[in-house]
Amino acid sequence: MATNLPAQTGQSEDTDLILRQVLSDVLGLSADRIAELEPDSGLFGHLPELDSMAVAGLLTELEDRLDIIIDDEDVDGEMLETFGGLRSFLVGKRTTG
Repeated sequence: MATNLPAQTGQSEDTDLILRQVLSDVLGLSADRIAELEPDSGLFGHLPELDSMAVAGLLTELEDRLDIIIDDEDVDGEMLETFGGLRSFLVGKRTTG
């Protein structure tokens, strides 16, 4: 099982980068704002650009770029509450398919 750790770390870093790119592309956030995102940085309800209409576009773009499917029942306020929460959700989706 320990042999999986480097791949998971690499996948987590890859997911982080893709998430930052998608937030920049879909929401039009500047490079400075993207760079400032920490795991506890608020997303939905904290970023004015991320309103209910933008959520659909964000999730669709993440599905396309990460080759995952996000089911309707997966989407809740907790998943979108923080950058770290969304990143963890995405890493989990990529790991479990």
